[in-house]
This record gives sequence, structure tokens and C-alpha cells, in this order.
Amino acid sequence: MGCDVHASDLNPIAAMLTWGAFNIIGASKERRAEIEAAQKRVAAAVDAEITRLGIEHDKEGNRAKAFLYCLETRCPRTGWMVPMAPSWVISKTRNVVAKLVPEQAAKRYRIEVVSGVDADTMALAEQGTVQGGRLVHPMNPERSGVEIRTIRGDYRDADGVSRNRLRLWEKGDFVPHRDDIFQERLYCIQWITKESLNKGRQETFFREVLPEDEARERQVEAIVRDNLADWQDTGLVPDMAIAPGDKTDEPIRTRGWTHWHHLFGKRELLQFALFNAEAHKTEFANVLDLTLCRALDWNSRLCGWRGPAGKENNAHVFLNQALNTLWNYTSRSFETIDTLLISVKKTYKIPASVSVEPRAAVDCKFISDIYVTDPPYADAVNYHEITEFFIAWLRKYPPVPFDGWTWDSQRTKAIKGTGEDFRRDMVAAYAAMTRHMPDNGMQVVMFTHQDAGVWADLASILWAAGLRVTAAWNIVTETESALKEGNYVQGTVCLVLRKRLGATNARRMEIEAEIEEAVAAQLARLNALDDAWHERANAETLYTDGDLTLAAYAAALQVVTAYSSIDRQPLDRDLYRKLGKGERTMLRDLVDYAAQVANSLLVPEGFPREMWRDLTAPERFYVRMLDMEAKGSAKVADFQNFAKSFAFADYAELMASTTANAASLAGASDLKGRMLDGDGFAATPLRQVLFAIWKTMEGKERDPKRGVTLLKAEYTADYWQRRQKLIALAEYVEKKTARTRPDESAAAQELAEALKLDRV
Repeated sequence: MGCDVHASDLNPIAAMLTWGAFNIIGASKERRAEIEAAQKRVAAAVDAEITRLGIEHDKEGNRAKAFLYCLETRCPRTGWMVPMAPSWVISKTRNVVAKLVPEQAAKRYRIEVVSGVDADTMALAEQGTVQGGRLVHPMNPERSGVEIRTIRGDYRDADGVSRNRLRLWEKGDFVPHRDDIFQERLYCIQWITKESLNKGRQETFFREVLPEDEARERQVEAIVRDNLADWQDTGLVPDMAIAPGDKTDEPIRTRGWTHWHHLFGKRELLQFALFNAEAHKTEFANVLDLTLCRALDWNSRLCGWRGPAGKENNAHVFLNQALNTLWNYTSRSFETIDTLLISVKKTYKIPASVSVEPRAAVDCKFISDIYVTDPPYADAVNYHEITEFFIAWLRKYPPVPFDGWTWDSQRTKAIKGTGEDFRRDMVAAYAAMTRHMPDNGMQVVMFTHQDAGVWADLASILWAAGLRVTAAWNIVTETESALKEGNYVQGTVCLVLRKRLGATNARRMEIEAEIEEAVAAQLARLNALDDAWHERANAETLYTDGDLTLAAYAAALQVVTAYSSIDRQPLDRDLYRKLGKGERTMLRDLVDYAAQVANSLLVPEGFPREMWRDLTAPERFYVRMLDMEAKGSAKVADFQNFAKSFAFADYAELMASTTANAASLAGASDLKGRMLDGDGFAATPLRQVLFAIWKTMEGKERDPKRGVTLLKAEYTADYWQRRQKLIALAEYVEKKTARTRPDESAAAQELAEALKLDRV
């Protein structure tokens, strides 16, 4: 667009990524060619050194592609050394498994790698030696095994703090000590055949570890041991300690790792030290720092092997926003590292001036017409902690222009948390940007959160910063996935903000009416977009129910932030104090009201629209959650959120389970003859249909006549008038319980058919 840009983020990794967007993707074609050439020269130099060392080639000239490692520990019941892995499947595509062969004299297992095994052997290999937090192995007569927390020596100290007996690694460590609880073992290597090394399509095979492979492991270990201290002094390898935190406690607690280089095996340390040394010889060291970060994410002790999932490669560290320690992990050979080099097929040269620096939003300096922010909220992601994974590698001798930045995550300055201090910091940041924006300026806030309370806080924060929401758009950022079934969201809400220049008051009753109109209009726009998308592309759904609920929240913010007060009360009256448990605020009530309006308009898939309007709150909750269960939702938070949206406080009586991640509705067999008298759900046709389904199932054989008779007795003269609705309810239950409760689904189908065939 030709606009001058000032980009800032307190975290240097975020700032570096923005710098890369402007200076790599935004570079000219000529500059891009120079960057790619520099990357290839550095990779070639490192590859030549590794080839000279002979640590990735066997005597036949084959080259390693991946090294598969596992932890190993001594079983306290048997004294055997046991390799640890949740699965011994190496490749589902080629039926390759690792087999544990007992060696009685040594009380340890030899690990054989066998290819082309039968289905029974594959199934057996799926059960590894780590099962449900327990160590299970063939030579232990107690088939339930030993709890790993027992092996680790978990206990609580006098202050009630969780601790264990793991030795804390020291700065000079990079492999376990001989007497450590957890040892490390190479158990398989994936090789590229010599003949296919330089071909576009390489041929690979898996082989167990031979004595010559173990000799190369010792060679790598010796190289790292001889050079680690020098590498750390010169910044080629981290020497930074891991600071405790919500996410960074994990490697300390579960492995005893205390420094960031402990998260990398000896081969990764050697590769990256060589890469860093070559990179800092070039004028493109800044770009190569980004290349290094990409490689770090794909080659560490936190990278699992994905063979059991039907893929012959490794996962990367940040599959989620955490530091997940593993029982077995993968180390890539340098042969595969060149696939991680930054390659951008298209360039978009930026004609304007760009300034990128790590700076807190509250320290905003420049007057800007447009601000775009992606704020943190509710500790969804602890970026200030997990980015230290990268900062540790870059902080000591950063190249230009990174050398002028503060290479620290600055945890103490990061805006984090959910309490009143967090809200105060957020107001300060957005108020600073508002002060540095002209009256006709604009801010765009990208926001995704499913908690109505979080949206209520956001409303008060933006209001207190002198801003009002003038528009909101749901941008689809993800597509449907079987891994994300349930009440998930596919998009991000982009809130458009402008200064609130007037001073107007509104009455609560008027606000609720405006919210109704705004929510209806917003959902109508999104549904129209969804319909147009289907007609044009015949593709997947653009917006889930979760997305549409977020749209309702955004519509509520658009209404309430337009006013300087509601019932003569400022919107930030509860912003700077700690709320009592269960305490409600006016803004929270209004955001919840928006969700209720949305849910009254959002008809679950497959449910008759004309019937939805007539349902009571308990019925709407049950019908909605049948749909959510059918989509895979099992989080109790989903049930709680919809219960709040439908103003149905007694939702728990309709639940079979309220376990955090295994929540479920009470089906016909769970309810049986309960809740048939009184008001609420008991007085609804849906409850009678569920009872009729249970009667159909009752006994040795299903008999829908029992269900029909029950409904006739319940509704007597009204039965024939209600019959079509009863059929529709039974058919809906049939469809939505097909996966979760198949017996109930079959009974519902038979009941619906019997009702259809019933005649006067």
C-alpha cells in the first residue's frame, strides 16, 4: 500500500519474525536470490564437515536420514534395564517394528528392527513399555508394571511442593550420567541408500543399531564434550539456564534439564554449532538466524517420531504451545536439514520505509493512523516463556540489526495473567496507542476466545482506553479437521476500533434491544457469506457454531463501547478491582445476553427450524449438546458455556458425566424413569420421547410399540396433533447418537418408524 510501517513487540523473537516478513518476503527478487545462495553455501560447508567426520555414513556409503532414540531406565521390581516408548511401531506404511529381545545375563533388552511383519505383530508393537504412566515390560511378572512416578521418586516436601529424585543436570552436561535414573539409547536408524542419495526420490530403509553405529555415537559425544565449553563461550551453543515458569517447569521437573541446550541431543548440538559458526561468517547472519530457529523447532529432544501415525518423519517441537518431554524422540541428520532452509517462491517488495524494534506497546512513540494488535489473554499462550527456547541460541552474539535489541523474554514486563493487574496493563497499552492516533485513526484488534467473561473484560479495557468498536469481522484462519471436532473455532475476530469522542448515556433496556439487532445482523451477514461460499466452491463450512458465538460477543462490544455510560455507570467501574467468586458484572451480563440471542438464532444442524423457536431452555440445551456430542465435543467447559448461554442453571441433572475432558449427556438409558414429573425438562416432549426410547430398549428385545403406547397415554387426545413433532424429535436423537450411543440410536429409529406407521 506504500505506507510507512513501525512494528514493535516486547519479545525479540516476535520482532525478528516481523523483520523477516519485511526483509525476506518483502525483499526484491535479486536480494532473495542472494539470501538463498548464502543459505546453500552455509549448508554445503556444514554438510562437507559432517561428511568428513563420517558420523552420518555407514561403511556401504548409505547416509542416515533419522536417528531414533528412547529413554531407558532400571525397573525397581526386576532390576532390568528397560527401553521406554509408548509404541514400538516404527513405520505403519512398511510394517516395521522394534522388538525387545531379553538378554538374561545382562538383564537388559536387545532391540531388533524387523520389517514387513504381520498384522498381529504390528498390533503387539503398538503397546510399548510406557502405558498409562507405568513402565510395563515382558520380564516383569506383574503385568500392571511400575508407576513411572515411583521410578522418578516423586514426593512432596515439607512445604507441600512436588519434587522428585532426578539429578539436576549441570551446565556442562549434554548426555545423562551413568547413574542417572533416565538413560538415553539409540534404537533404530533410518538410512538413505547410497544409490539414491542425489536423486529427487530417495529410497530408505530401517535398520537396528550395529556396533559401528554405536562407535559413531561415541565419536559425536567425544566431539561435543571436547568443544561444548568453547561453543558456549562463543555463543554457538546456549549456556542459558531455564527459568522456572508455567511451561518451562516441565523439562526441569520431568527430566532434570536445567539449561536450554539440554533440550538438544549431541547430534543436534554439533549440527547447530557448525551451522552457527558458518552463518556468522556471512553478511546474511541475520537471515540465517531465522533459518536456525526453523531448524531448532524440527530437531531437538522434543521432536517425536511419527511412524506409528503412518508417516515416516518427525514432528516439530511446537505442535502446541508447550515444551513436551518425550519418552522417545527423533534426531534428523544434516542430510535433511536443507529442507528447512527458508524458501519463498514469491516476493512482495515493500516500497515504504519500515522500522522494526522490540518495544512494549505502552512505550509507543510514533503517531500512526492505523494500529494492528494481537493481544494476549487469559494466559492462553505463555509466549514470554516458550520463546526462550530460541532466545537462548541467539542472545549472546546477535548480528545487525538484532545486536541493538534486548535479547531477553522480559518476563517481568510481559502483559500476562487474568486479574486486575493484567487488565490495568492492557488499558495502559491501548491508551498509549490511542494517544498516538489522530481522531480519525483506527485500530484493528485480532481476538479469539470462547469465554464470555474474557470478552466482557475486553469491552471494559477498550472502553477505558477511550476506544469503541465500530465493526467486527470473522476471518477464517483454519479449515475443518477431524482433530478439532467439538465447539472449536475456525477463525479470528478482527475488531475495528476508533476513538470514542462523544459522551452519551444509554439505558440497560435500550442496550439489550440494540444487542438483539446487532447480533441478528452480524449472524445474517456471516450466514450469507457461508451460503455464498457453499454455492460457489461447494466446500466446507466457513463458520462453526463457536465462530458465530464469537461474532455475537463482538456485536455486543460494538453496541456497549459506543456509549460513555450505561444507566449513568461507567463501563470500567469493575475493571480495577478483584471480583468475588461467582460475582457478575453488568458487562458480563450483556455479553452473556448476546450469546443467548445468538443461540436462539442458531439452529443445530439437522433440527427443524420451525420447532427450535418453541423449545424451552432445557430442551435447547439438550438438543444443542446432542449436536455437539455428535461432533466430538467432550469438554465440560462446552456444556457449561452453552448452559450459560441458554440460561439453564440446572444443566448438571441432564449430564451422565461432568469430567473435565470426558463430559457427556445423560442418554435415554441413563435417565430411565427419572425426571418425569414437575416443571422444566420433565414437562417437555423431548423428555417423553427419551422415555419412550428407553421403553423401546427395555427388555430382552427392542419393541417400539411400548414407546408408542407410552406417548399415546401421555398425550391422549393431543397425541395425533403432536405426532409429527414426536417423530422429528426421535429422528433427531437417532441421528445424533449414532456414534455415541448406537443402541439408543437404533431404538430411536425404530420408535420414529413405528410412530410414522401408527394410524387411527
